[in-house]
Amino acid sequence: MTVWRGRFFLSIFMVLLALLSGQHRADAHAYSAIYTVLELYESNTELTYSLDVKSVIELVGGDNNKDGELDPKEFAEVDEQLLAILKSDLVLKYNGESTAWPPNESLSLHGKKVILKAYFPAVTANQLIQLTDQLNMKDTLGNYINLLSIYYGTERSTAVLSGSNQTWSLQMTDNDFASLKPGDAEPEQQQSEESATSSSTSGWFSFFVLGMNHILSGFDHLLFLFSLLIARQTFKQYAGTITAFTIAHCITLALSVTGVIHVPSSIVEPAIALSICYVALDNLIRKKVNYRWVLTFIFGLIHGMGFADILIEMNIPKSELAVDLISFNLGIESVQVIIIALALPVLALLYRWRHAGYVAVTCSAAALMLGGLWLVERVVYYV
Repeated sequence: MTVWRGRFFLSIFMVLLALLSGQHRADAHAYSAIYTVLELYESNTELTYSLDVKSVIELVGGDNNKDGELDPKEFAEVDEQLLAILKSDLVLKYNGESTAWPPNESLSLHGKKVILKAYFPAVTANQLIQLTDQLNMKDTLGNYINLLSIYYGTERSTAVLSGSNQTWSLQMTDNDFASLKPGDAEPEQQQSEESATSSSTSGWFSFFVLGMNHILSGFDHLLFLFSLLIARQTFKQYAGTITAFTIAHCITLALSVTGVIHVPSSIVEPAIALSICYVALDNLIRKKVNYRWVLTFIFGLIHGMGFADILIEMNIPKSELAVDLISFNLGIESVQVIIIALALPVLALLYRWRHAGYVAVTCSAAALMLGGLWLVERVVYYV
């Protein structure tokens, strides 16, 4: 039996080492998020494409001193290569015909962002406008998404391009064309109550899928959920804990996206890692879990702010905010429900095994170590 236990713990330890070695980023959300603004005017079509520096390094290198950043000199060495990639993978079409890239495009470094700006020919009435982004085929960070905002006249549309969904399209009507503003105008900030509906990738489903992908790639959220479930509890306790977590993160997700509250990532991200450590340590110290829902509610408020980060950056118009926010949240909840539905029967079988206690302790210890690693990384990263 001693030999069996030794092999068991050695196997768990090796799995843990593999997990630790694979986590090299302070942010456990494996997203490469890009923000694109397409502005349609009478005189031209303006494209603004914002790419994070980490993704640039992943694509073309340039980080010579290995500090995870690009200084102006390092950027100057790779900007032409990056521009060639972007011009190859970003395709704007009018009525199915690709539009040539204009000679006046610019690519510049702004802190931790690289911004591409280009001015294409103006659209005409009754044209089909399409924007295709195939950069995710070259990006290896794991979850490339392009959060797209389109301005035309008093209207604004939003879309999410990711995975197999790489193309946004809009059929320009006579009314749409008549409402276009002259060039060099600022995007309309106060949108009309009637949001655009002609974008093939806009709408609730894009944000539903985004919510699903967000929690599936949010390893810290999943580890927190795992730490909550691994401790032996009654079904009533499980139900109370999960309900508290759901209600709490829904509250702060909505408040954060609507701008009612704003807590910087430098606080939220380390706090999420700390929540994992606390729950895992609680599993190790206490023999019996009681009133966990109270603590889970508090930590759920923090996780909700973490869920909101991707939507805050997108600056969704008020006319679409309610539907997109609900859809995004439903995507998160659907994955969470599926995970819990699969996990609870497995846990019920596990706790019939006489060695279940060793498994729970070992898993909690692994969660504590991984959460601790993230905590240290994030504190250092945001200093």
